[in-house]
Amino acid sequence: MTLTEDRARKNPTPSVRRRTDPDPAVRSQGGQRFLLLGLVLASAYSLFPVWWLIVAATKDRTGLYQSNGLWFSGMHLWNNLHQLFTYEDGIFLRWTANSLLYAGVGSLGGTLIALATGYGLARFDFPGRAAVFACVVGSFLIPIALLTLPLYLLFSEIGLVDTPWAMLIPCLINPFSVYLAKVYTEATIPFELLEAARLDGAGELRIFVSIVLRMMTTGGATVFLLAFVNTWNAFFLPLTVLRGEENWTLNIGLYNWSGKRLESGVDLTSLVLTGALLSIVPMAIMMVAMRRYWRTGVTLGALK
Repeated sequence: MTLTEDRARKNPTPSVRRRTDPDPAVRSQGGQRFLLLGLVLASAYSLFPVWWLIVAATKDRTGLYQSNGLWFSGMHLWNNLHQLFTYEDGIFLRWTANSLLYAGVGSLGGTLIALATGYGLARFDFPGRAAVFACVVGSFLIPIALLTLPLYLLFSEIGLVDTPWAMLIPCLINPFSVYLAKVYTEATIPFELLEAARLDGAGELRIFVSIVLRMMTTGGATVFLLAFVNTWNAFFLPLTVLRGEENWTLNIGLYNWSGKRLESGVDLTSLVLTGALLSIVPMAIMMVAMRRYWRTGVTLGALK
């Protein structure tokens, strides 16, 4: 027996166990379960306040304070709706119309301005374009609360305080919408298409109206929806620039009703909760109406 064989017999080499990787199908199932759990928790977190609001809107004043907040205790929804629409000569309907005016008209005008501005920044070369875009990006980083007081002072000088224009003018200028429009233009509007339209004799206005706006339908719908939700949920700006009750938005009106319990002892909590539930309806309708534009945009991107 040689020296090497003798050493190998005295010091045997330890066996190495190979680490077996888990089956890819098992890992995929684990990832899917984790994702499903996250979606369930996120859905519960999002829907819980809505469920509480629905339940609370069906209760009267006694049931609101003395029953379980997460379950029904009698159906008083129709009575609450009747009181809501008739209280103070139906001022709630006026607030709803004001909110639709500010959010609808302001968002539509702001969307058109944003699309035109974004298209100009993306497809036209002019001196100072980079500086203008830098100002746009820097301006949407400023919170709207910091601009409310300067806007109030400016509108006071020109007599626009407590008028619909005090809400509509700020809605027409949205730097973040301009940024989104520029990014979407760069992704969907090719230079070759614009040059072909110019060679055919089309003017810049006709190109924008007939070609650009139609191709930016998905991006425009996104910009409009974001602006609509932002204006509909606005609180600090209308609280500052709107004084008369007839010009208030839904948020300001419901906020005023909730404070009457401390000011005059009148408890309007049931009306406030019912009004808050109804205030969700326009945004839900808007989401459903805009869904087909997003679906069309996703399909178009897949085909490209």
